[in-house]
Formats: sequence, C-alpha cells, structure tokens
Amino acid sequence: MMETAVKVEALYAGYNGPDIIRNITLEAGAGDFLCIAGPNGSGKSTLLRAIARLIPCRGSVTVEGRDIGALKRWELARKIALLGQTSQFYFPYTVYETVALGRYAYGRGFWPRLGKEDREIIDRTLGRLELDSLAQTPITVLSGGQLQRVFLARTLVQNPAIILLDEPTNHLDLKYQVELLRYLGNWAGEAGGIVIAVLHDLNLARSFAGRMILLDKGEVKAAGAAGDVLQSPALEAAYGMDIPAFMREALKRWESLTV
Repeated sequence: MMETAVKVEALYAGYNGPDIIRNITLEAGAGDFLCIAGPNGSGKSTLLRAIARLIPCRGSVTVEGRDIGALKRWELARKIALLGQTSQFYFPYTVYETVALGRYAYGRGFWPRLGKEDREIIDRTLGRLELDSLAQTPITVLSGGQLQRVFLARTLVQNPAIILLDEPTNHLDLKYQVELLRYLGNWAGEAGGIVIAVLHDLNLARSFAGRMILLDKGEVKAAGAAGDVLQSPALEAAYGMDIPAFMREALKRWESLTV
C-alpha cells in the first residue's frame, strides 16, 4: 500500500466567524492527482488555505508524518507550494527574478543569495517550460498563459512534495489549461509528488484527476475515484443539475461536427 504523504483529519476552518469547512478528511500519496470539486461557496479554497497553513484551523494536517503546525515557515515552504489564479497587479520583476523567489526557502538570512545549485535548478526549469528566452522580460508584459507558466516555474523550483492549485486555469485559454494540468500530472508521476487541485471545469477534472472529493456547504459529500464521484447522486444534489447528462449531450453535439 502506498505510503501516505499528506493526511487531513477532522479539519475545521473559517475566517473569524462560523466554520466554512467542517470535519474534512482526505489523504494522498506519491503520484496522486486529487481534484477538489464543488459549487461556488462550498469551501474549496478555504480547504487549500488551511492545508497550506495560511489560515487558522482545527484538526490535523500531516505531511510525511509531521504535523504542519510544528513546521517552521521555511520548512513548510519546502513541503507545500500553492499555485493560484493569475492576478492583474504585479511588481515589475523579470521572469528570472520571479522564478528565483521559489528558491529562497533554501537560503539563509533575510534576503539570501542564490548559489550555483539554485541557479542550475532555475535555468533547468526555465528551459523545460520554454521560458528561457523570456528570462529577462518583465512579467508585467507577459500574456496570461506565459505568466502562469512563470508562476508554475516558481512553484517547481521550490521543489515541494505537494503542489496545491487554487483554480489556476480560470484566466487561461483551453490550450494553456491543458498544458498546465498535463505538466503537473507528469510532474507528480515522475517526481513522486502530489497535486491537489481546485478545479471548476469538471471536464478537466475528469481528464486529469485520478481521485476526487466533492464539497458542498463545507462538507465532503463524496470521495473516491474521479469517475465514481462524477456519477454519484451527490453531484446533482450539490450542483442542482444532472451534470453527466449535460456532458453526454454536449459530447453528441461535438461528435456531430465530425460528420
């Protein structure tokens, strides 16, 4: 049986008021791509922020057997990285400077210098994501797809065990959505990492996630293999519509275009 690398038990969290998520339990092991699905307001982003220790929570979150509450910030940064949606406001850093921020968890002092190993990791990652030609370009002039690749590179050079994705594809066109999720799926398989992704698009979730949990009103309503969750009666109850039927009808319309 695969050793569990991240385990969440009886997790509760909110924002200085009633709990947004309640009694959440999940676990994932090396190579897993786990999708968190659910309608707006169901607590998906809150769950990711609690796992990343960005908000106070009650319950247990362990990574490789260690409670994240016992980890120092730099230790946590070596274990968990969060990749969110692109924003419209940035400091005018270059691509290289932005990606380099992911290595500072491995340095010493308030503003550590990059060493030879750091630069080799940054250069290799820029090359793999086809960003090396843009290394000295200010990120303020990049397209949404280029910018999200830069943030992905920054996440990867952090060398985490777990990458959390908070709706990272919302502002990307379909090509870049597929490329981003495919790259992360390959990373999990090759590096033995874990991807936990909040995705609104259930087509993408079905294509890339091996496992899924369905949240509704802050609670887990279904969990298991992605295909099983997407056929669960809890899905229609959560979204208020028969999603599999809609998807099948949409597929028929696409198939009719090939005639």
